[in-house]
Amino acid sequence: MFGLGKTRPGGGGSAAMAGEVARWDADGALWHLGSRRTGLSETEAATRQRMYGDNRITQAPRTPLWRRLLQEFGNFFARVLWAAAALAFLAESQTPGQGMRELGFAIVAVILINGVFSFWQVQRAAQALAALQALLPQQVTLLRDGHCERRDSVLLVPGDVIRLGAGERVPADCRLIEACDLRVSLATLSGESAPLTRASAACAQAHPLEADNLLLAGTLLLSGHGTALVYATGMDTEFGRIAGLTQAAEDSASPLQREIAHISRLVTLLATALAVGFFAIGQWLELPLHTSLMFAIGILVANAPEGLLPTVTLALAMATQRMARRRALVRSLPAVEALGSTTVICSDKTGTLTENRMRVCRAATVAGVLTEGEALPGPLAEIARCCHDLQRQADGRMIGDPLEQALHAWAGAGPGCRRIDERAFDAVRRRMSVLVARAGGERWLLCKGAPETVLPRCRQAWTPAGIVTLSHSERSALVRLQSAWADAGQRVLVLAWRPHDDTHIGEEDGLILAGLVGLEDPPRPQVPEAIARCRAAGVRVIMVTGDHPQTALAIAREIGLVRNERPVVLQGDGLVRMSAAQRAQALAAPEVICARVSAEQKLLVVEALQAGGEVVAVTGDGVNDAPALKRADVGIAMGLAGTDVAREAADIVLLDDHFATIVDAIEEGRTVYANLRRFLTYILSSNIPELLPYLVFVLAGVPLPLTVIQILAIDLGTDLLPALALGAEPPRPGVMNRPPRPRGERLLNGALLARAYGWIGLLQAAVSLVVYAAVLDAGGWHYGEALAAQAPLYREATGACLAAIVVCQMANLFLCRDPRLPAWSAAGHNPLLLPALAVELGTILVILYTPFGQQLFGTAALPVTVWLQALAGAALLAGLEEGRKALLRAADRWRAPV
Repeated sequence: MFGLGKTRPGGGGSAAMAGEVARWDADGALWHLGSRRTGLSETEAATRQRMYGDNRITQAPRTPLWRRLLQEFGNFFARVLWAAAALAFLAESQTPGQGMRELGFAIVAVILINGVFSFWQVQRAAQALAALQALLPQQVTLLRDGHCERRDSVLLVPGDVIRLGAGERVPADCRLIEACDLRVSLATLSGESAPLTRASAACAQAHPLEADNLLLAGTLLLSGHGTALVYATGMDTEFGRIAGLTQAAEDSASPLQREIAHISRLVTLLATALAVGFFAIGQWLELPLHTSLMFAIGILVANAPEGLLPTVTLALAMATQRMARRRALVRSLPAVEALGSTTVICSDKTGTLTENRMRVCRAATVAGVLTEGEALPGPLAEIARCCHDLQRQADGRMIGDPLEQALHAWAGAGPGCRRIDERAFDAVRRRMSVLVARAGGERWLLCKGAPETVLPRCRQAWTPAGIVTLSHSERSALVRLQSAWADAGQRVLVLAWRPHDDTHIGEEDGLILAGLVGLEDPPRPQVPEAIARCRAAGVRVIMVTGDHPQTALAIAREIGLVRNERPVVLQGDGLVRMSAAQRAQALAAPEVICARVSAEQKLLVVEALQAGGEVVAVTGDGVNDAPALKRADVGIAMGLAGTDVAREAADIVLLDDHFATIVDAIEEGRTVYANLRRFLTYILSSNIPELLPYLVFVLAGVPLPLTVIQILAIDLGTDLLPALALGAEPPRPGVMNRPPRPRGERLLNGALLARAYGWIGLLQAAVSLVVYAAVLDAGGWHYGEALAAQAPLYREATGACLAAIVVCQMANLFLCRDPRLPAWSAAGHNPLLLPALAVELGTILVILYTPFGQQLFGTAALPVTVWLQALAGAALLAGLEEGRKALLRAADRWRAPV
């Protein structure tokens, strides 16, 4: 009937289409999709292939890499520098031989360096969709024209009939038409850790994740086998819908990206305004055009933050190396700092807060709870060992349902049994039974399942003294025990058996109770301490999981995430029904748990928190987590248990899947922010001694104390490695005992500007101009006398001014380690400080004492007296700055409560 257009296949990723398919019986589904149990014909399949395309995840159009790279050379900061280069080349054309051509090329080199580093900083490895496609199986067992063969999964079309078995991934959204003991893990789509039973009967459930006759693309079959009818492929699947969400989720600019952009705009606008203003002053004073242009360019280059982006990027790169040593792999550099400003962590439960492995933690018989290490009663061990659907691999490993793996491992080695008959677990019966022949030939019916379905079928119970009648009081005690274990977040099973004479299972009544078993996915040992550290640091942790609310709440209490009697427990459907204001209010509670949450709902949680001003970090490991990981300020994926999709969508990958590693990474992030302020203070301090020489040149009529090329020598030469050394400062004690900084707090604030520009910068400018004047005076220069650019005295004087600034910056390197503590008591050893100083000193010596340096930078060798003057000025600078710090510490002590 497909050809008659009865029902259009495809589009099945929607809940409406999935609900329709689930409600049909097997034959009705085949009829509506124009197929049959023997599969489509090759002709019909080819027709549908042309109509619906390949079964693959398609990629949304992306801006080419070359265009994104070019965009970095056309931003506001770059355009200002392009204008400066153009002015330099214009000045060269008007008055050749004044060094303006070399200056123009130097500025162009700065633009290229900044563009490449900026591109490296913001460019993400965009391979999430390729990882999505890799999750789908490459080949599938397909029926065409009644013949069964292996084909590429990309060839699947709606209406195809496929066969699947344990261990296989589902290649498309399918409706089961035959199923035998089939259980599936939806963890990659829903986050639900428990295996779910699937059958072929019609189902009234409308949602694809809840319909128990549907298999969804990308999910894993844990046990059993079946035949299924494909009803949706490619982007029409539930898997494809999540891929679409991942594509649609925009990358959030990190706080650092926004802040660096703000600083660049602010400082560049200031530099441009000063350059234009002083060019006008030069023309008003009737200076030659060449002089006015050189004046304007000097002002612009002195104030423009040429070294900011390279220094930030390299400092972040060093931070990523430190974080890698702490088992956190950084894929996006700005995420390092963003993690330090995180106010909320939305953490998955399974595999992050827990170990992602089931284990038997408790067992009991009618005689009482078994103590740890106590030998298992024979019936209990035999049922756990033989009542399962695990498959033994060639290497001896057992694969299948994690719960059954845990039971089998708990039972240990023992006598085997031959299976005669079985009745699979299903959602209605909620139990599994097998008929086995024991070693002596006796047949036993073994049963395990939910207490409410197995316990009522037990008439007797095993005790060490023998089989006894199960009394009402004993039954009530077992029910209370089961309820207590369930409240503790454990999954409770009842194990029972009875001798059986028939060769078929038949009725499952008259059982003998062997005991109760409690299983759990245990919390990771380091998690409670990590949660406590988060609380001390003012970072809220919200559990966001696909698991049952009761399980989530029990784990949350165990790890210390929940301490109140009545925490806020939100479920996915409830979140959708709330208004934006209601969601924000609910998520603002001190202790929040979100359970039964789907991919869209997790995205809602992240967006609601961000709308409330929170900086949000999200953890995840499945396909369903990818949209939220991409949308969050910081996406954190699991490196061991996570899917490729989650890892590619994330900013940070945990190499050990430990929640505690996230807390370590937050400490690193906070340290990075403090280090950014340290080296920003250091970099900006040299702007004033670079700017004031141009004011002196115009207003006082003295030869220019510092040339533009010498300014670039400071910004991109001598200052670079010391600034990086400040970016590697170790964490200070107490960094995790303070709340996160406010989202609106500026990296470049008034206090930093006042210290860099209004204090240290002015002191450096005074020292450098005094040393410059001393060299001119010692050389016999008189006020008003002109000096040629190549005159030995002028080259020596400008070299002295440059050297004085560099020596002051060498002292400033230690002063900037802490804004309040003395330089000699700054906590922690920084092994990069002395090497950076050595390189800085070596660079200035090359500039002053080698023919190449003297030719390029217009300098000359300096006598020892000049160095002594510069050192004296640097010592004065250090003394005054340390005095300012001492006054601040005294004021802090005075204001502190007694």
